[in-house]
Amino acid sequence: MQSVLVTDDDQHVRYLVKELLMREGFKVIEASNGEEALELLQQHACVIAVVDIMMPYMDGYTLTEEIRRIYDIPIVLLTAKSQIEDKEKGYSSGTDDYLVKPFEPKELLFRVNALLRRYGKAGESNIKIGSILINKKSYEIDWNGKTFILPLKEFELLYYLASRPNQVFSRGQLIEQVWGMDYVGDERTVDVHIKRLRERFSKAFDDFSIKTIRGIGYSLEVHK
Repeated sequence: MQSVLVTDDDQHVRYLVKELLMREGFKVIEASNGEEALELLQQHACVIAVVDIMMPYMDGYTLTEEIRRIYDIPIVLLTAKSQIEDKEKGYSSGTDDYLVKPFEPKELLFRVNALLRRYGKAGESNIKIGSILINKKSYEIDWNGKTFILPLKEFELLYYLASRPNQVFSRGQLIEQVWGMDYVGDERTVDVHIKRLRERFSKAFDDFSIKTIRGIGYSLEVHK
């Protein structure tokens, strides 16, 4: 499970961001100020930092400079400051992205995932489910000593579900994560791809199954 550092002196903002990221399968490390954030980064391997600007003891600009000096992870600044001079200062301090409060929670999630892809940190690890190995780097499935190559969207859908086992996702959520925000087709394409995956892995039901959650969407359940 990938860890995200969330630093904000407003506990309500931290709660909002934490709940959003945890639903996406991230582990969230919380800090209420910059000094605490640097201490936590020494203890936890985080893949990205979400940082507020206006904080006691050490502001977000300084924290961003310190993180950039020591760690090779992307940074998103959260701030109520929307002037171009503030944004310039943020990018000069080393941030990768800048989001003005109040913000749409989903927009933060899109930006986090985009930065992780840019840094090559998104979904780097392979996933092992029973006798099946889902190889993210090669986009191959290793199963009982044989290698299979799935159509791209089938692979990405399987990988996304398998990386977040037992979590329920709506068709809309899966469209956004696998097909992208710009997809203009029918959400039922998710049903078609799920059906194909079930047919391909019908003999692997001892390892996992993709459950239909009536009225909601789908969930991949791992059988131990």
